[in-house]
Amino acid sequence: MSMSRARAARRIAAAAAYGGGGIGLLGGAALGLLLTEVALARRVVGGNHDTPPQADGRYGSSFVHGPGREPLVLGMLGDSTAAGKGVHRPRQTPGALLATGLAAVAERPVDLRNVALSGAQSYDLERQVTLLLSGPGQSPDVCVIMIGANDVTHRVPAAQSVRLLSEAVRRLRDAGCEVVVGTCPDLGTIEPVYQPLRWLARRLSRQLAAAQTIGVLEAGGRTVSLGDLLGPEFASNPRELFGPDNYHPSAEGYATAAMAVLPTLCAALGLWPEDEERPDATRREGILPVAHAAARAAAEGGAEVSVARGRWALLKYRRRRQLPAPEGPEGGPEGPEDGGPARHGAWNRVGR
Repeated sequence: MSMSRARAARRIAAAAAYGGGGIGLLGGAALGLLLTEVALARRVVGGNHDTPPQADGRYGSSFVHGPGREPLVLGMLGDSTAAGKGVHRPRQTPGALLATGLAAVAERPVDLRNVALSGAQSYDLERQVTLLLSGPGQSPDVCVIMIGANDVTHRVPAAQSVRLLSEAVRRLRDAGCEVVVGTCPDLGTIEPVYQPLRWLARRLSRQLAAAQTIGVLEAGGRTVSLGDLLGPEFASNPRELFGPDNYHPSAEGYATAAMAVLPTLCAALGLWPEDEERPDATRREGILPVAHAAARAAAEGGAEVSVARGRWALLKYRRRRQLPAPEGPEGGPEGPEDGGPARHGAWNRVGR
């Protein structure tokens, strides 16, 4: 399966690079079946129209004193997952969790700017990047993008989806920003979704995730697979890890994803121990052809893929760290007065 996924990902990425957009992942009959099942599943899944909590602001403000403690700027882009839809407190959003964790590791304050939009498809990334880069103050030091689920459910051609994401990553890299992309989650794990939609949704989302990885690496970014995070953990604990609408993650679900993304976020900024940058054969890490690394990562949540050299990529399974106690944005209802390990650097000393 991984070999066929690698071939499909290569075809999609190649079409994206050369301006194609019509490559589909399913034939007409299968697509018709999928759309019928989607219509039925949407009635069950439902959803809500709650606006994600606003979490922009400064995190780790206690680190502001001392030389070299200028704030890092973290940008969040993408869809409802990046925005934090499904939770009600700013500190529960993935942006706040990542900003708090990054501040603890760097021992510097982190300014969070979230331009993600619920319901966004990859078409919206151009607008989001422009908004982020044209905002006041310095450009972001690092950005996290979470995108892809709405592209699958709205039948955006995979090659077009990958091309739009690659262009966004390239613009951010040209602006001097490190980029980490959380690839398309495994839509086959949504609890009310039944067969054959479950199998089709899994196939579509994993092939897109693999193709996204190839495109992101070519544009100079890194990826972390969110697919399997919505796999065994979500499948075995759906009531705990999915939110009230059974579609968006709960606070615990976002924390699980943030724990997987944070090490890659820190590594992109050179904040992770150097001895962890080498592949560990005991954890099935290694240097593989890009397409093969992308295909393996798509099926295994938390897998990181970064460029090694040429057409080779480094596949890593970084150890997840317990997140520091989350705080809200400075000056907000859940501001730094909530305290926790992040304020005192304890997590940084112990967790690393």
